[in-house]
Amino acid sequence: MLFNSFAFLVFLPVVFVAYWWFFAGNVRRRNLFLIGASWFFYAWWDWRFLGLILVSTLADFLIGAAIYRSSEPRRRLWLLGLSLAINLGILGFFKYFNFFIDSFASLLHGIGLQAHPPVLQIVLPVGISFYTFQTLSYTIDIHRGLIRPTRDAPAFFAFVSFFPQLVAGPIERARDLLPQFERPQRFDMDAARDGLRQMLWGFFKKIAIADTCAPIVDKIFAGDPAGTPGITLFFGALFFAFQIYGDFSGYSDMAIGMARLFGFNLSRNFAYPYFSRSIGEFWRRWHITLSAWFRDYVYIPLGGWRDRLGRTRNLIITFAVSGLWHGANWTFIGWGVLHGVYHLPAILTDGRSQRDDATLRDLPRIVLTFLMVTLAWVLFRATSIDHAAGYLRYMVANALFHPGALILHLSKPELGLIVVLLIAEWIARHHDHALKALSASRPIRWTIYLVIVAAIILHLDLRTSHEFIYFRF
Repeated sequence: MLFNSFAFLVFLPVVFVAYWWFFAGNVRRRNLFLIGASWFFYAWWDWRFLGLILVSTLADFLIGAAIYRSSEPRRRLWLLGLSLAINLGILGFFKYFNFFIDSFASLLHGIGLQAHPPVLQIVLPVGISFYTFQTLSYTIDIHRGLIRPTRDAPAFFAFVSFFPQLVAGPIERARDLLPQFERPQRFDMDAARDGLRQMLWGFFKKIAIADTCAPIVDKIFAGDPAGTPGITLFFGALFFAFQIYGDFSGYSDMAIGMARLFGFNLSRNFAYPYFSRSIGEFWRRWHITLSAWFRDYVYIPLGGWRDRLGRTRNLIITFAVSGLWHGANWTFIGWGVLHGVYHLPAILTDGRSQRDDATLRDLPRIVLTFLMVTLAWVLFRATSIDHAAGYLRYMVANALFHPGALILHLSKPELGLIVVLLIAEWIARHHDHALKALSASRPIRWTIYLVIVAAIILHLDLRTSHEFIYFRF
């Protein structure tokens, strides 16, 4: 069930009213209700994949308790390995089976051997990359002694399956979100209002930005780059940069705002990443919960930043794995490795990224970082490494001035919406979301809200509910 679908516009109010009217006073009943609502929400796509969520959740609930009870290091390590095998096994089969089989066959073909591997028609379950990482962090943290396992099964099942963030994050840690399911909730009108504002801004980014950029991006990337002006190829990458940002950060805003309606606080997942002044800062602002996950469970266990050589190796490995997490295609791995390479200057010079917010004096570095990120997005969007290489090559080779193409792209209304987005988020860069920065009088605030609603309605296509990009991961 998509957030931007008619079915969800019915589902959410019904669940909200039932939650506060019938279940909020009893923690156990409330969690059982949320589990039922979340499973219904997920089953709207395909009820058969509910079994995967059940297996992953039940396995880590039981394994986490067993790890905590055991005092024998070898047994604790074995149990953690079992958790890794179950979760990564499920993820690996459904997401990577055909990719690794095809890659192995290509390798054999490259050395002169013929292979005809089996190809399975595997459907990728929505959100599998997110909820498996969420449950995995639970058992790993118990093994590390960072948290204790919960004895409240409904709370744990609700924590894993909570519908606002089930299919595309944020990827929550048990130590942050699970305790919220173990205690009673009281309705907070101020939090609910702010949640609605954040949801509204998320819908604007998804529908008015991402969904309007999508047809332009699809058309440009589907064309022959050899016969396309370089400026058009550049704008294809530019519009994709804002399509994926509006799509994914818009989803995160909706999820965080929606959770606040039910009394839960989710982790911030985006912090205006396109105002970053370095690649390191970009990754502290983009998909924050995933970046933190890979830092804590991949980069640091590899050895972190012990020396320059080790830091370089560990960063490249971590970003390569991060790229593979995004999809079963060499383009994603290449995208991840490229971002790892982007970090090399800072490693070699012991550079440190600033942690304050940007100012206009930082504009040259912001533009440079944004261009680097945008060029890398070509790998993310392309269908193959050859497609990405050709796209980038002809972007440069065909870079002769094409005034007609430039005027065409500069006059697109989608570009005006992007400018509005950037101005609003620049003003709000000290706040969690753009509408939180509004301090004007009530009539002005409501006028702005109505303008945003009008923009959403104007760009809403009721015939087609555009899927979120990260549902594919």
